[in-house]
Amino acid sequence: MTALLPYLEIVISVLLIAGIILQQRGASLGGAFGADNFASTFYKRRGAEKFLFGATIVLAVLFILVAILNFVVTAA
Repeated sequence: MTALLPYLEIVISVLLIAGIILQQRGASLGGAFGADNFASTFYKRRGAEKFLFGATIVLAVLFILVAILNFVVTAA
């Protein structure tokens, strides 16, 4: 079990990075300088984008749990 945790952490981190990169939306450059962009404020996820958003949250929680478990197991 101890030998498996670092590999599991690597796999989850790669999946988490891929999930975050796939969520990239076309944000306008004006938003970076304080321009009002109300279209991006009221946005609802649907379909595959909603699934990807939920999966990214689950992967983030799993990554944190595996990292804590890895720390506890190796510290003991």
